[in-house]
Amino acid sequence: MKIVKKILIALLIVFVIAQFFGPEKNTGDLASVQPFLTETNPPEDVAAILKETCFDCHSNHTRYPWYDNITPVNYWLAEHVNDGKKHFNVSVWNDYSVKKKDHKLEELIEMVEEKEMPLDSYLWTHEEANLTDAQIESVMNWANNMRVIYGLVPRPE
Repeated sequence: MKIVKKILIALLIVFVIAQFFGPEKNTGDLASVQPFLTETNPPEDVAAILKETCFDCHSNHTRYPWYDNITPVNYWLAEHVNDGKKHFNVSVWNDYSVKKKDHKLEELIEMVEEKEMPLDSYLWTHEEANLTDAQIESVMNWANNMRVIYGLVPRPE
């Protein structure tokens, strides 16, 4: 029993020390999403959906929950944000070519339609991000319209 107690104390000490370390936070300026919103001009309802469900992981600005202050949770969240930005980052929208913008919108449509986004792990603590079928349709219609505007997808008949 003494060895178990020593192991538990050692783990507790490691856990406490770990709280003084953490990953770099994604605390860029929320204004960095404005060029994306200006260019794609989403309807008000879609803009609200994007802000509530997408920008935390797909922009240079994340609204962190209280539990992000707990190591190792903060590393797990940082990995999600970094991975999300790697796939689609609205803060660098102006750096994308028209072809890449079209592809990103195509992926957005696919991920939202198949309910792969937002991630289930995000929905655990962000119930408001659980999209209804009507919201999914609104996002898809907006994204499809943008793809037509970019001229890489033909207008539907």
